[in-house]
Amino acid sequence: MERMKAIILAAGRGTRLSPLSETRPKSMIPVGGKPLLEHLLLSLKENGIRDVLVVIGYLGDIIRRDLGDGSHLGVHIQYVNQEKPLGTADALAASSASIGEADFLVIYGDLFVSPDAVGRLLEHKYVHETAMAIVEVDDVENYGVVHLSQDRVDGIVEKPSDARRDSSWVNAGIYRMNKSVFSSLKQVSYSARGDLELTDAVRMMIGSGKEILAVRIDSKDWMDVGRPWDLLQANERALKSLKREIKGTVEEGAHVQGAVYLGRGARIRSGAYVEGPVFIGEGCDIGPNCFIRPSTYLDREVRVGNACEIKNSMILARTHVGHLSYIGDSILGESCNLGAGTITANLRFDDANVKVKVNSQLLDSGRRKFGVVMGDHVKTGIHVSTMPGVKIGPNSWIGPSLLLTRDVGPNMLVSERTQHSTKSIK
Repeated sequence: MERMKAIILAAGRGTRLSPLSETRPKSMIPVGGKPLLEHLLLSLKENGIRDVLVVIGYLGDIIRRDLGDGSHLGVHIQYVNQEKPLGTADALAASSASIGEADFLVIYGDLFVSPDAVGRLLEHKYVHETAMAIVEVDDVENYGVVHLSQDRVDGIVEKPSDARRDSSWVNAGIYRMNKSVFSSLKQVSYSARGDLELTDAVRMMIGSGKEILAVRIDSKDWMDVGRPWDLLQANERALKSLKREIKGTVEEGAHVQGAVYLGRGARIRSGAYVEGPVFIGEGCDIGPNCFIRPSTYLDREVRVGNACEIKNSMILARTHVGHLSYIGDSILGESCNLGAGTITANLRFDDANVKVKVNSQLLDSGRRKFGVVMGDHVKTGIHVSTMPGVKIGPNSWIGPSLLLTRDVGPNMLVSERTQHSTKSIK
């Protein structure tokens, strides 16, 4: 019998996750010690699915390089390249030649899901049926709202207006399908967003009389990681299952409490206090005399200097946080260098939710505390402060003693002279 495969759609650019997605595919942003895509692969593996087709496009070579054939994860990965970024329907259509006669799963590559969410669509009662996972959310305006007729999908309304928010169930981006879907994909027209959408193919199937089963999954088992603050929430979820494991060196006088992972070659210096759950990757150097607070993820070879405090943050590989700095509820990209006394403000005076500019729109993050989002290779001078929700593009330099109150694009130099009119450093 042919084994079930999964198709992961990981070709998109992910502009809403800028500046982190400017230098890597969104599915390769790490949370809780692994890229999002690796978390998906492991959830599939736990459900017995080891044959995976990954549709790549934007910066796809990074996915190929880092995941290879998947053998180190216990899965077998094949790759299909989406030649142009034409949307999810086109991405799925690109995989048609690699799919056999058996049912297969389709999963969006920017999801953070538990094995239980995947397992719901593998239950025997859904064999040879086309099924869509649905999940109940509060902010339906950001998703495709699903209308139901008992256990069938009756329709899908993308990002509905107030008058059409009459359901709290949305498309979770996980499907069980068979080869019949490919004929519908060929008939899809461009949407108002200029994409060929998989949901339009599903609507066409419903319109032609095809039954689409609705499979309810629990919101605690599912996250759409589409905006920068979603990364922090996914990281918090991932670290909840962290087990204590000390492979590196903890010096005398350092205190390590709770679920803390310390990778090989990493060192926690005397006077440091680490309160789990905390992930500290290989080759990291922490302290002395610093405080690493819960839900912090430090990727490999991160340096945290003397008398720093890191709280509920993600700091990617080879970034150096200079002494006397505070990083709170923030995300720092790879190979950044923060001057001494860099402070990330994460709380507004009025205690209102922090707002963040995403694709030129100022959005409510839903978080009372949210700091900075920094791209790769950013440098700050001494005594730099950032206001809540500020984003800094990759390769930008922020001069000393500045208070950054607005976003900075990539490759920019911000100094005392230019902070009201930044200039390119290229």
